[in-house]
Amino acid sequence: MAKIALITGATSGIGKATAEEFAKHGIRLVLCGRRQERLESIERALSKQTDVCTLNFDVRDKTKTLEAISSLPKQFQDIDILINNAGNAHGLDPIQSGSLDDWDAMMDINVKGLLYVSKAIIPGMTNRKFGHIINIGSSAGKEVYPKGNVYCASKHAVLAITEGMRIDLNPFGIKVTAINPGLVETEFSRVRFKGGEQADSVYKGYKALQAKDVADVIYFAVSRPAHVNIADVLMFCTAQANSTIVNKTDSQ
Repeated sequence: MAKIALITGATSGIGKATAEEFAKHGIRLVLCGRRQERLESIERALSKQTDVCTLNFDVRDKTKTLEAISSLPKQFQDIDILINNAGNAHGLDPIQSGSLDDWDAMMDINVKGLLYVSKAIIPGMTNRKFGHIINIGSSAGKEVYPKGNVYCASKHAVLAITEGMRIDLNPFGIKVTAINPGLVETEFSRVRFKGGEQADSVYKGYKALQAKDVADVIYFAVSRPAHVNIADVLMFCTAQANSTIVNKTDSQ
């Protein structure tokens, strides 16, 4: 029987690209997101390749998250692969002028949302003594950069949670992986900069990672033999050296 993967934030960016990559390999999909129309569109496209189930909820809502996952049809209940991809960045302000609403959004989605979804899925994995959890972190979880403060804190938390999961779930044979991309050309910057020219300029002058590049690495991680766990990956585009150094002299 083909494995089942549950992907949060599946309506765009890395989540959508991962769903498309998994579908190519016949992995059955539980796609989660807040935008029902997009979920339906992706389901129509990918159901030609594999079995697809969709769940419409916001990971920030603990009750609705747990209810949605518990409502899965029987044939989709045994999740083999969990991709905790839902995440966001709001604002790029120094700590002294940061928005409390922005801080809440980042901590609620990036940290608490990841925990809520994991809480719903992990008991099934421990009962079966099988599973693979991939948490999508960020290079911001490896280093703090100017005006990154709370976003960087949220992604440092993701890495700490990932390492804690790996330790606690080790007796059950469950793999736990962190994939930490640098600059990826998605809707991410439009959310962070709240639209406008600043968001559009982020990816000019160089070739950023594409969502499919990250999806390729995610599939590589889940397709390793049973005795191999890719514990932690930091990936940049060639033009990026770290969180603050990007060579924008070449569009290739």
